[in-house]
Amino acid sequence: MLFKQQALLRQKLFVLGSLAIGSLLYLVARVGSLDRLQPLCPIEGRFGPRGQDEIPLRALQFKRGLLHEFRKGNATKEQIRLHNLVQQLPKAIIIGVRKGGTRALLEMLNLHPAVVKASQEIHFFDNDENYAKGIEWYRKKMPFSYPHQITIEKSPAYFITEEVPERIYKMNSSIKLLIIVREPTTRAISDYTQVLEGKERKNKTYYKFEKLAIDPNTCEVNTKYKAVRTSIYTKHLERWLKYFPIEQFHIVDGDRLITEPLPELQLVEKFLNLPPRISQYNLYFNATRGFYCLRFNIVFNKCLAGSKGRIHPEVDTSVITKLRKFFHPFNQKFYQITGRTFNWP
Repeated sequence: MLFKQQALLRQKLFVLGSLAIGSLLYLVARVGSLDRLQPLCPIEGRFGPRGQDEIPLRALQFKRGLLHEFRKGNATKEQIRLHNLVQQLPKAIIIGVRKGGTRALLEMLNLHPAVVKASQEIHFFDNDENYAKGIEWYRKKMPFSYPHQITIEKSPAYFITEEVPERIYKMNSSIKLLIIVREPTTRAISDYTQVLEGKERKNKTYYKFEKLAIDPNTCEVNTKYKAVRTSIYTKHLERWLKYFPIEQFHIVDGDRLITEPLPELQLVEKFLNLPPRISQYNLYFNATRGFYCLRFNIVFNKCLAGSKGRIHPEVDTSVITKLRKFFHPFNQKFYQITGRTFNWP
């Protein structure tokens, strides 16, 4: 009997000892993992030496939580005043292009603690009715932010709408402008695919891409087709250059943003004069989706909407060849103006 009790006691002590060792090992591993994360998201000195241009630490603490609540309208005026929050006009705008990756670019830039994004496309400068409501209406559409943060909005229709450059210039002649482009023929097909999907959801029929992109009377590229016109980047950019110097534009490679996003984001950080904060830790490849997703911290991840990355319909190779030949001289001029060359056919 005594032997049994001693054996039972030894068994209990063994279990308790194992639990204690396991807990200790967990804590060591946990601290180690946090240490490994520290260089990516340090608390002390996140923005380097303290100074006038430092972004307050509280901006980091509240950005994902408190600012989100304020965007939903769950804040009093007193709370807004106490936290020194404002609705700022954007200091940078993603002006285009449609189906170039504007949403992906905006969401990825929002990884930066100094950036606050407008969640919806505002369509202030390209919509006469909205523009008539005035600049204060536009400001009220912006998210709450801290004074040191940069507000960014994106409305890809801005790039191709004639009135927009002058209207933005009147608001802020020194604003920074972001343009994200893809290979022009691929972009045109992507544009068509989005419209086609919308028609199919409504059980409507739609022309094949070939019939829209090629004029049946001349058998040449149909420049009246909007998806084709949008891809003539240089024509639209020349209109913007009447108001803004080329130094105020940054061209983002939309194709590279899909396959290798970090170098593109680092170039944008530099253009916006932001301290480099987006790292490979913030971007992870989702094999199921076939795209990079975003990691804000150890608990909050985000992938783009399922509508991104639609499968394109098969297009006649002769039409693709004709389109690429048509876009080629415009592409060459675009390279010359922007100083950035792409591997487009």
